[in-house]
Amino acid sequence: MARRRPGLPRRQTLVGLWLLLSGVSLLGGALFALWLDGLVQPRGLARWALWLGSFSGGGTIFLVGLLLERQLFTPLRHLQVQLARLVANPDARDDYPPEGWLRGLGPDLTRIREAWRDDRGRLANARAEGARSAARIRQELEALLQVLDTPLLLCDRHRRLLLFNPAAETLFEEAPGLGLGKRLEALLPAASLEDALTQLPEDGSPREVLVPCGERWLRATLRRIPGSGGETLLTLVDATAAWASELGTGAALAELLPALRRHGAGLTSAADALSHLPRDGAGELQRRLERVVDEEGRSLADHLERLGETVEALQRQAERLAPLWSNDLWAALAERLPEGGPTITPIGMPAWFKGDAPALLEVLQALLAHLVEHTGRSRFDAEVCLGNKRVYLDLRWQGRPLTEERLRGWRGERLARLPLSPTLGEVLRQHASDAWSLADPDGEHARLRLPLPALERVGAPRPRTPPRPEFHDFGIAELPPPDAELAARPLRALEIVAFDTETTGLELRAGARVISIGACRIVNARLLASETFDLRVDPGRAIPPASTAIHGLTDEDVAGAPPPAVALPRFRDYIGDAVILAHNAAFDLLAIQPPDGGVRFDMPVLDTLLISRALDPSLDGHDLDSLAERYGLSFPPGSRHTALGDARVTAELWLSLLPRLEARGIDTLDDLLALQASAFDREDASAS
Repeated sequence: MARRRPGLPRRQTLVGLWLLLSGVSLLGGALFALWLDGLVQPRGLARWALWLGSFSGGGTIFLVGLLLERQLFTPLRHLQVQLARLVANPDARDDYPPEGWLRGLGPDLTRIREAWRDDRGRLANARAEGARSAARIRQELEALLQVLDTPLLLCDRHRRLLLFNPAAETLFEEAPGLGLGKRLEALLPAASLEDALTQLPEDGSPREVLVPCGERWLRATLRRIPGSGGETLLTLVDATAAWASELGTGAALAELLPALRRHGAGLTSAADALSHLPRDGAGELQRRLERVVDEEGRSLADHLERLGETVEALQRQAERLAPLWSNDLWAALAERLPEGGPTITPIGMPAWFKGDAPALLEVLQALLAHLVEHTGRSRFDAEVCLGNKRVYLDLRWQGRPLTEERLRGWRGERLARLPLSPTLGEVLRQHASDAWSLADPDGEHARLRLPLPALERVGAPRPRTPPRPEFHDFGIAELPPPDAELAARPLRALEIVAFDTETTGLELRAGARVISIGACRIVNARLLASETFDLRVDPGRAIPPASTAIHGLTDEDVAGAPPPAVALPRFRDYIGDAVILAHNAAFDLLAIQPPDGGVRFDMPVLDTLLISRALDPSLDGHDLDSLAERYGLSFPPGSRHTALGDARVTAELWLSLLPRLEARGIDTLDDLLALQASAFDREDASAS
């Protein structure tokens, strides 16, 4: 164990020495007074003088110590706290103005603080003009990335992710390897991709490679960005559906074409032979050729029928037929209808189906216009009915059904706003659909019905989550290589994962288990709001009520959660190559490394409790609540004693301690680990 650094003794030691010395002096004075009183036996004023003189030494020591504590030592501690706040945040509140014998420093300290703030203000104004342009470019980039449907990844020369867009986040929704600063091979561990990246030309020429991703295959297009220092852009397309089409419908088409050519050649040969037969004496040969023509014709008709079915299946599998939620389609149709025109009211249960949304909207809008003109109605019901492998879109009105002759005329209408101006019937055939009209059982209503391919998906779509606050950080490209000597890496260049745990109890070596893990990521000395890990764990045993009173988690809250054997490897994957940070890390390390866990967390560990104790050994209170109060940090309501809430405050505490460490010349991980070791104490494994 490393020795504690030499320096000023702790306040408790000074107070103890002061009280001990005062007590010894008073006791010695009392014994001395008793001895002299018995020896001399003074009377009156002399006796009072004897006793006062004997107690004067101890009393003086006590009063001088009390005076120093009130007028010097306490003001010095308050000044130390205030200076620590100012170093961490120049705009921190001023709770401890100079007092006691340091009261005269008040104007000077105020002057220094105001000058510091003025300098920062002038510097901020000087940078504002350039920052506006950068902010505008960033907003345009973020807006573009938000609406782009193609998944994009941008990595630096060391294969660390600098950027990804929401489409990539959707594609890798369940992948723990997606995150700013994380390695590309943690997301797509494919040797083919690694080889393609090493051989990528520097002039920006694209290269394509198929990459396995779980049960899917992704077609990755790679481009080296010229003049960027080795940064690479990856655009990804899910090629699984295309391959299925090529191996299914495409293969069926490939098999049909030779047969069609063969039957066509047979018909041509038979017809040519028939044309050259003499008119007399060729009855038997003619009958044989006519039989060949008949057989080849039937076979050709059969194969043409199969070809038509295959083409229709191919159309149904086309990428333009995407999953649609019926309520979304009705809402989009209502927005397209002119003000004061017809209105639709969705009724019944919504459902999923497949369709080309822009084309269907044109079809429905055209049909509504015809229905208004034909029926004279302006209000229609829109209903979805489930059939056998089909979904029926119905437009319902009060009146009689339409005739087939009228529908035939509507099917021939061209939709001029669609590419190539297809007819309404052609769009329906593209969906393997048609349109017909029928009467309702009540005898008062009729409906126009469009059958469409159904989906097995059930339930409404999940609400759209707001965009991530951070999905790009180009500063990652300036970080040292991940495989460089970690001990010599600057503190601001560290990738750090701050984490915290909640457990079934404090006796981890006696069987207590982790029930919740929360973590957040720090990259480039910046806390990423969206790069979080929050997972509950089933401990396989009951949670004591005393523990529930602290963190609020009950047995019902962790029921169905993954066990430690599943949760801990997922947390290890989230950490990746980062350094881990915790407050009182000794406890949390025990929690995530149970004897039967099977996962080792062997990366460097930083502990804000030890760092704070090493920076301020003379101050009391290094628990998380005291340090949050000292540095002006706040817990959002309900987040204290939750794993993710405490992890976020621990991360903010690290960012507050960082300027103070740099002010003392502690710039690298090696320097910090040495400082941290100097403050280690055996009591840390059970501190809170």
